[in-house]
Amino acid sequence: MKTATVPTYFVRLYMAGSIEDAKRQLRQECYPPNDGLCVTVEPTTFIYTGGEEAGFVVGFVNYPRFPSPPAELWARAREIACRLIPALRQWSALLVASDRTEWLNAKPEGQP
Repeated sequence: MKTATVPTYFVRLYMAGSIEDAKRQLRQECYPPNDGLCVTVEPTTFIYTGGEEAGFVVGFVNYPRFPSPPAELWARAREIACRLIPALRQWSALLVASDRTEWLNAKPEGQP
């Protein structure tokens, strides 16, 4: 049996929108020719002041089969988030790791 160990690092991407549409987009990111990425996808519900919305969480981990330094894994998660926002007709996404959290907001100024 082979084993591999890498330093632990994870990024979680939180977004509202269709989980099925998100999975279709994520397959394009993970399948050849874009090798070297494995993600998890979970449904979630956002409850906030004034409303409630269905969404999903995409988990990126430093998977030993496709190892990445933390900066590269973060950058890949951010790139994917930036593609998912317009693809799913959303305004924002949230990236969370153990060392930082970033809110991506594509909403134009003055938009309600």
